[in-house]
Amino acid sequence: MDGYLGQTKVDIKKSRFKKYTKQDWAMAYIESYGGTDGDHHKAWVLDQVARILKGTPVVLEKHKWKNGHEEMEFSTGEPSKKYLDWVVEMKDGEDGPESYGYDEGIAP
Repeated sequence: MDGYLGQTKVDIKKSRFKKYTKQDWAMAYIESYGGTDGDHHKAWVLDQVARILKGTPVVLEKHKWKNGHEEMEFSTGEPSKKYLDWVVEMKDGEDGPESYGYDEGIAP
């Protein structure tokens, strides 16, 4: 769309999403992106859900255009320590701390 004015961060606590729990955000990712074709995109959805359930914050932004059109977009913020520690655990195995890979996937 032409006439893009940019985005602004939205305080989730003052939005229609104020009552969303971690589980609600996880389901929002699954519902919004889970049907996207491609293993690399499915891996991304799983990773986003893991981030959220492990305490990574969700960031909400409003995009605006000159013609009055607005869209809300959600994404994950900086990964939480709990998530980062979990990834380390997922990669650990009988051959040491890097026994297994962990695929963050690719956003659709």
